[in-house]
Amino acid sequence: MNMKQRGNKMGDLLELYWTFVKIGCVTFGGGYAMLPILERELADKRHWTTLDDLRDYFSIGQCTPGIIAMNVSTFIGEKRAGVKGAVAASLGFLTGPVIIILAIAMFLQNFAQLEVVQHAFAGIRVCVCVLILQAVLRLWKKSVVDPLTLGLYLAVFALHAGSAWLPVKVPAVVLVIASGLVGILAAGRKNRAAGKGGEAK
Repeated sequence: MNMKQRGNKMGDLLELYWTFVKIGCVTFGGGYAMLPILERELADKRHWTTLDDLRDYFSIGQCTPGIIAMNVSTFIGEKRAGVKGAVAASLGFLTGPVIIILAIAMFLQNFAQLEVVQHAFAGIRVCVCVLILQAVLRLWKKSVVDPLTLGLYLAVFALHAGSAWLPVKVPAVVLVIASGLVGILAAGRKNRAAGKGGEAK
């Protein structure tokens, strides 16, 4: 590898790191609330990924251990520059929140009981709810697209929301795996139907 190639590779890693530093510093409300920001920065502006791939990363990030936002950062970094890119993007995303949380932890205890601080937190909670709802609606439009996906959504929602009244609580991991299997079976059935239609012609 010559110096120019090494420089370009290092430049890619630094760009990944700095991009996710900025994203991490302005991401409020957790993983789902960051979806609009990631769509704008990574898909629309930089073209590092597509909207469909980004939503797939969110789905995988939700189903794997760890924070959704961190998992998505790792996926994007790996796609862009391999393992080093995954490390750079993950560290970049962590940098801003760690610094901010440390600063808040140092001073919050002295001011948490102030009425103005409590009112501020109440307002922030409302804002976070709006950001998450916006992300959920975006995912809904791309995910629940036909009677099958609507039926799957209703079934999973009923099992998860009504788990307190069921004789046996259904673990979330079982719902995730079952949903994946339904998707595989539905795709296989669709492909077989398409194949028969082609043969008939």
